[in-house]
Amino acid sequence: MIADSFLQKTERLEIEKYKAPKDRLAIIRTHVPFSGALQKHPHEPKKLILVLDPYSTHITYLEFNQQDVHYLERLPNISNLEGETVNITRIWVKKGSVAIRHTPFLVDHTQAQPK
Repeated sequence: MIADSFLQKTERLEIEKYKAPKDRLAIIRTHVPFSGALQKHPHEPKKLILVLDPYSTHITYLEFNQQDVHYLERLPNISNLEGETVNITRIWVKKGSVAIRHTPFLVDHTQAQPK
């Protein structure tokens, strides 16, 4: 039938059981979660960069001090149409910590110029 042409043999998918941190209730009260592609800071070894949506056309990333990150969780990877894969991580950051949000933008006139 027509439905048979859509069926394809797949390889075995490995499923990993979610392992919550032992002190999850304490973490939820004292920390805030952020998810994205985690990277080392290119110039400062004691800082981390978290790219919130790595395949977006409007990239936003956050910068944290390593000492403020209490717990890391590995989340499912994401892929683009070209097959490139990015590891996604959830980090738990201590409430009251100072972080920096970077949002690059194209410099241009903000209002239409008179003709």
